[in-house]
Amino acid sequence: MPKRVSSQGGDKRNRILRAAIAVFSRKGFFNSKVSEIARASGVADGTIYLYFKNKDDLLISLFEEKMSEVVADVIQRTASGGGALEKLKIFIDNHMDLLEREAGLIEVLQVEIRQSSKFLKDYAPVKFFDYLDVLSGILEEGKRDGVFRQDLNVGVARRVVFGAMDELSRTYILSKKQKFHPSITAGEIFRMLSEGLCAQRA
Repeated sequence: MPKRVSSQGGDKRNRILRAAIAVFSRKGFFNSKVSEIARASGVADGTIYLYFKNKDDLLISLFEEKMSEVVADVIQRTASGGGALEKLKIFIDNHMDLLEREAGLIEVLQVEIRQSSKFLKDYAPVKFFDYLDVLSGILEEGKRDGVFRQDLNVGVARRVVFGAMDELSRTYILSKKQKFHPSITAGEIFRMLSEGLCAQRA
């Protein structure tokens, strides 16, 4: 099991994670070498293995830690909203805005992580489910307050909302930022989905 050592070690580990984001987003997961990540983070090749078992473990750790930060951030942002509809807009705006604020990270999370067979087969993405749970909470609040339809299936709806954001985000990345700019897309996603989610007024 990789070691967890000292505050200085923690700084090295963070440098390795930051370097991994840069290398993975530039070269792709399969084409990236551990030695390149070590060089980019300013550590010896062997130092990587003090913190991570292999390249897959590094990718999974990156996902888990960065998703934890994303979840904490979106919880704080949505807490400042008013009702469920406003919180939903904040959630969607924040998700799409990450494509600009954290371009390298989101490219890794959106594209490269899907190329890791270990991630897809063996890892339970707990932090991803935490992210979806924030969305579920917004949808449940909307049902409770009569803003969203009472027959809304929250489990299905949260996947629909995330699926729309995920697909358009990936298209934006793969098109080299030529299609579906986040600032426009966020508003369109919110408009179309909120019309379907909201309860009809008498």
